[in-house]
Amino acid sequence: MDVKIETSWKEILKDEFEKDYFSDLVSFLHQERAQGAVIYPPGALIFNAFALTPFDKVKVVIIGQDPYHNPGQAEGLSFSVPSGVRIPPSLKNIYKEIESDLGVKVNKDGSLRSWAEQGVFLLNAVLTVRANQPTSHSKIGWQQFTDSVIKAISDKKEGIIFLLWGNYAKSKKTLIDSSKHYILEAAHPSPLAGGAFFGCKHFSKTNDILILKNGMNMHKKILELRLFIRKIVAFQ
Repeated sequence: MDVKIETSWKEILKDEFEKDYFSDLVSFLHQERAQGAVIYPPGALIFNAFALTPFDKVKVVIIGQDPYHNPGQAEGLSFSVPSGVRIPPSLKNIYKEIESDLGVKVNKDGSLRSWAEQGVFLLNAVLTVRANQPTSHSKIGWQQFTDSVIKAISDKKEGIIFLLWGNYAKSKKTLIDSSKHYILEAAHPSPLAGGAFFGCKHFSKTNDILILKNGMNMHKKILELRLFIRKIVAFQ
């Protein structure tokens, strides 16, 4: 099947695209649209995380569950909404933790596109949702596909930092080889978690790992940009 996805990912995932479940998934989406269902994100943004973070650029992985289901919110990146859209509660808490952890003010824009462009792979486990119906596409095959994505990153790369927030994301831990990757776990940033996410210090910990992993000297450390603030430094 000729899937419109970023070139490096297309090569990595080519076998998945030929499997029956993926063909069934695509047929299901076509059928839903033909019946008048509104599906988020728009078709061109379903693989947005892959487009903005090619396989060889992945340094950090943040796993979400499924896209936002209200109009104008989903843009194919976990936890992210388009610029100008009201910031969702979970993302507000992520920003609060950044400010507390790193001691800096965050530019309060809801789009995490700049993170993705700097190597943070913002992957939802389910890549589509029916409008106003959360988890409505959770059983159509996306989880099998994104599990294969996580497994491919684990198998083919080394030293990737996986941020697993909440029990759902933590369940993906079995797909990751902890002997060659970094796994940081915390409660979900949703207010429903009662603030348990706060104090996890995942942003400073990620910075420290990237600095250590890349053998940065003090001059470069000054340029670390405190990781997740608008950009992530693509340490080479």
